Amino acid sequence: MNSQTNTSFKSVPDMWNYRVSSTPDATAMMYRQGDAWPTITWRQADDRVKNIANGLLAFGLNAEERCGILANTSCEWILSDVGIVSAGGACTTVYPSNTAEECQYILDNCEAVLCFVENDLQAAKILEERANLPHLKQVVVFDGTPSDDGFIVTLAQLEEQGKAFAAQHPHKLAEVSGSIQPSHLATLIYTSGTTGKPKGVMLTHDAWVYEAQAIDSLGIISSDDTQFLFLPLSHVFAKVMQVIMIHMGVPTAVDGNIDRLIENLGMVKPTWMGAVPRVFEKAYNKIVSGAKETGGAKLAIFNWSRSVGSQVSSLRQQGKEPGGLLSMKYAIADKLVFSKVKQVFGGRLRFLISGGAPLPKEIAEFFHACDILILEGYGLSESSAASCINLPSDFKFGTVGRPLPGTEVKVADDGELLMKGRGIMKGYYKRDEATKETLTDDGWLRTGDIGTVLDSGHVKITDRKKELIITAGGKNVAPAHFQNLLKARSTYVSGVLMHGDKRNFCSALVTINEDTVGKWARDNGIAFKDYADLSSKPEVHALIEQDISAVNSELPSYEQVKKFALLPEDFSVENGMLTPSMKTKRRIIENAYQDVLDGFYEGTVASI
Repeated sequence: MNSQTNTSFKSVPDMWNYRVSSTPDATAMMYRQGDAWPTITWRQADDRVKNIANGLLAFGLNAEERCGILANTSCEWILSDVGIVSAGGACTTVYPSNTAEECQYILDNCEAVLCFVENDLQAAKILEERANLPHLKQVVVFDGTPSDDGFIVTLAQLEEQGKAFAAQHPHKLAEVSGSIQPSHLATLIYTSGTTGKPKGVMLTHDAWVYEAQAIDSLGIISSDDTQFLFLPLSHVFAKVMQVIMIHMGVPTAVDGNIDRLIENLGMVKPTWMGAVPRVFEKAYNKIVSGAKETGGAKLAIFNWSRSVGSQVSSLRQQGKEPGGLLSMKYAIADKLVFSKVKQVFGGRLRFLISGGAPLPKEIAEFFHACDILILEGYGLSESSAASCINLPSDFKFGTVGRPLPGTEVKVADDGELLMKGRGIMKGYYKRDEATKETLTDDGWLRTGDIGTVLDSGHVKITDRKKELIITAGGKNVAPAHFQNLLKARSTYVSGVLMHGDKRNFCSALVTINEDTVGKWARDNGIAFKDYADLSSKPEVHALIEQDISAVNSELPSYEQVKKFALLPEDFSVENGMLTPSMKTKRRIIENAYQDVLDGFYEGTVASI
């Protein structure tokens, strides 16, 4: 436990000021500039935070008024966020992938008075909806063009205004920051909207302070680490990484460009990083399909190494280390195969943290066999992200770990997980009925997830309560189980959605991995024009059917997928079938392919 754990903080600015005063010249952040990674010290970061905060005070920001941030993850995002809360305001996060209409809904719903945007492209979304944003008075662009009417100003201009304000009111910022109470609103994070209009989750300063202190108390991260932060700060998972950085003084490389993730990891060489399961699934597919493509002796070496790694993984899950001949074999496997896999992530990783969605157990076990430990955690926007986490010294694959110190977890009579603690939200902004449905009178959060608490204290999530399938025969089926098994087994599958509620058997909508299936098709002399054409090939259907049959063989009859269809496009944020945090929009997908799903069941009779 670090010394800061015992320090009492009232607010995020209080925590920030402690960090700056404790390690002013240490590295706070790094950012990419060409092939270089210039550093920003805590003192330098604080200078800019103060300029931004004073600029917001000059603008006239009042206590707990909302300021939006519509941008990809960057140092400017973090500095603006801390500037907002230091000035007494609250940050509303907006995904940069959102449409102009979606941005308008969030900014209008939270009554944002100002919005930070990344560039002219994002500013254009605001301008398009300006007439429908009566509360919005100004836009601040990180890297873009100011407007002649003063509605849009640059971040540099805001900081200059802040400097002038501070010269005239040298004590104002300290007074405002000092007046912030633990119960004051710090962040409004809007839910991903998988089941309707997104709701604004109200998170307090105390919730973030609790998260940082609870994670610090675990002793798994320190200022000696290097974090790589690429996740969207619009999402609660990345936000908790931000407060970890502040509380523990962890040097953090920041770059939200997902297209250059692998390249950046090779440059930064982090010791830990948070990511969503889709990142690990894609890495797994690339590694395994790459090994298959080489064939011959290299494939044999890969499979031998994987087998040796699995034996070592099994021992380490029991808290043991390999010895004798197995230790020698493992050293050879590491040199021939695992070292190359680890280099993909920079070569210095101590562990990775997976969150935001369920991580297939088989994928976690594969990477552990390759000497890469992925620690799955669990939480919701409504619980400030981190509620449970596996630890390097205490992990169980297939679970999300034990609750953080100070967080209580219990299982309701219907199997739903309930949580309680300082990280739980105040409620949904202007949604009293939804708040009453989600928070019990005595402060328990209804998570919407079905799960169990093992005797060891580790929490296991089965599925989303609203997504549980109850077949016409009365059997309960958790679709995540089949979906995760298929994605772990098949390098040809990208996405899968199991269907079957009130039906007499289960079916599935499947999307293909265009890279791996395309390579297979070319190798087998199958010509195709594009993704849709490739997915329509009967040979591809047969290829996927083999993997589905293999998964079915491991499951009871009522959990098996009897029929499936390959879709003409992958699930994506752009086509509205994934949320910006990469969660599947079940209702949207099922509605889009209702005819296909109904066709599976034509002429069938429900089981009695």
